[in-house]
Parts: sequence; C-alpha cells; structure tokens
Amino acid sequence: MLPDDIVLDLPFAVGAILLLGIVIYGVTGGADFGGGIWDLLASGKRAREQRLEIARAIGPIWEANHVWLIFVIVLTFSCFPPVFAALSTALYVPLSLILVGITLRGAAFIFRAYAHDVIHAQRNWGAVFAISSVVTPVLLGMCAGAVASGNIRIVDGDVTSSYWTTWLSPFPIVIGLLALTSCAFLAAVYLCVETTGELQEDFRKRALGAVVVFAALGTVALPVAWRDAPQIWDGMWDRAWPLIPAAVGLGLVTLAAVWIRRFKLARATAIAEVVVMIGGWALAQYPYLVVSDLTYENAAASDAMLRVNLVIYGMGAVILVPSLVLLFALFKGQNPAMTGEFGASTGELDADRRPGPAQ
Repeated sequence: MLPDDIVLDLPFAVGAILLLGIVIYGVTGGADFGGGIWDLLASGKRAREQRLEIARAIGPIWEANHVWLIFVIVLTFSCFPPVFAALSTALYVPLSLILVGITLRGAAFIFRAYAHDVIHAQRNWGAVFAISSVVTPVLLGMCAGAVASGNIRIVDGDVTSSYWTTWLSPFPIVIGLLALTSCAFLAAVYLCVETTGELQEDFRKRALGAVVVFAALGTVALPVAWRDAPQIWDGMWDRAWPLIPAAVGLGLVTLAAVWIRRFKLARATAIAEVVVMIGGWALAQYPYLVVSDLTYENAAASDAMLRVNLVIYGMGAVILVPSLVLLFALFKGQNPAMTGEFGASTGELDADRRPGPAQ
C-alpha cells in the first residue's frame, strides 16, 4: 500500500515508468558492468577461463541492455524537460565521462575479440574494457547520489551549483561505490548460475565477498545520508522504512543461498535486492525528481505531452519487450564471435561448461 502523501496522477504514472526503466537497467546493465569488473579482477590459474566465461555471459546481449538507459534519457527529456536541463548542466562532467566510458567499453569488447592473434593489443583493449567497466558505474552512482543529496540547486530555472562539488562530495562518492559493488554482486551471482565446476566455485567466492562488501557500504551510506542528504534520510524513515528490513532480509537470503549453492534462488533474491534499493531511493525522495527544487508536478510537461508519450512507449513496448525476451532466450550466455578470443579457440574449454540457449 502506498503512503498517503503520494498523489496518483499523470506525472506520477510517467515517473513510475521512468523508475521501471532505471530498475531494469540496474539489474541488466548493472550485471553487464559487473562482468567487466570481474574481468579486471580475474586471477589464479583459471584467470583466462574466467574471462572467457564472462565474455560468453555478456555477448551478444551486452549492448541491448543500454536500450533501457536510452529509454530513461529520452523519457526524461520529453516528459520532465526541466529535470533533463538541470542534470545535463549540473552533471555535465560526469555524464560526459559516462558517455566516453560506455563508448570505450563497447569498442574495447569488440576490438579485443578480433585481436586474438596480437597479444599486446588484446591486453590493451582488455584493460580499456575492464577499467571503463569500473569507472562508468561509479560515475552513474555518483550522479544518482548528487540528485538525491540536494547538491543540485536551481534558482529561477538556472542551475547555480558547482560543476565539481555537486558530485564530488561524500554522499555521491559513497553511492558511486555502492553502485560499483552492486554491479559486481549481481554479476558474480549471475555467473554462478551460468558456470559449473571449478569456475562456478571461483565465482561463488567472489559472490560471497561482493555481498559482504555491498552490505558494508550500504551500512556506511546510512550515517552519510543523515549528514549530507537529509531529504533522503527523512524520507527513508518516514515512508520507505518498510523496505529497509526487506533489503536486509534479501541480502541475508542471498548470502545464505550462495553459501549453500542454491544459485538460482540467489539470482532471484539478488535481483529483488537491487529492485528494493532503487525503489526505496525513489520512495524516500518523493515528491522530488531532483532534490530539492524539481518535483513530479513542477517539472512535468503538459498533460497532452505526457499522454502522447504513454501511448508511444506503450506501442514501443509491444515490439521491444518480446524482442528482448527472444534475444535472451536464444543467445544468453553465448557469443558467436568468441572463437579465437584471447588467442585461443573456445573449443579448448570443456563444451559442457558452455551455457546452452535454454539457459
């Protein structure tokens, strides 16, 4: 049941769809970035096999995940133009770096696959892919932290905040690190489902460590929010408080499920954990889209524009959603271009370890 102060009107409906896009990007694109994080941290005698499995898990669905980021950007631009203007101004630096990171990451992933006979090029592109996979989610989290902290101030329609202190302050930094660990946490749990044998044990250990770090950073974020993001702190205990024990419980269940090797259960609870945390953020900062100057009501476009967008996105969903379902069903965990990746044929790995189309 929704809190009494939430108004179920047209701007709220569009905002809920916007939140849905953020959530889907978090659980798909987040795991995508997390694969790059574990690519960077691959170690031990099976480091090469770990990278191969990560590449198979990512390709060929890795770019499809960014559909949801594009969806969020376009919906914000068309339905909440003051929000788009404020964010693109106040967060110009991190958003530009995010764009560069996503571009470099995609290019590096492809170039590395075709550099199988040139070791130094393979290593260089692998480094670009891994580093951009770390930096980009941190910056995305820092942008979210800046939005929630109240650092972005708007006076008479103009952003008066600094280009730097807006996102380079304690709360955005903590949220950036939390976003990074959530990506690593999701990816490790997903990879436990998609691997077997020794590789599965490698990713199981990483998943256990990531869950602990994720929980620790979530705990650290609480006092930082109390000091630097009072709107979020008050909203969290006023209307979003039921989601706090829910998040803690889901985290414990995920940890236990990974520990006892119930990986499909762990995947479900890990997804639910991220959904609850993003939903809690949105609920805590309601009615603000940008704390504390832009709300759903004062930033929304005209009702006519909102209705047109709802119709257009509804029609688009009829095509997009089945297409993505088909894509994941056919190709999840397989990469047709992987032959020769990292200087060797994928046939060197046991074929039984390769997830099939059903997976």
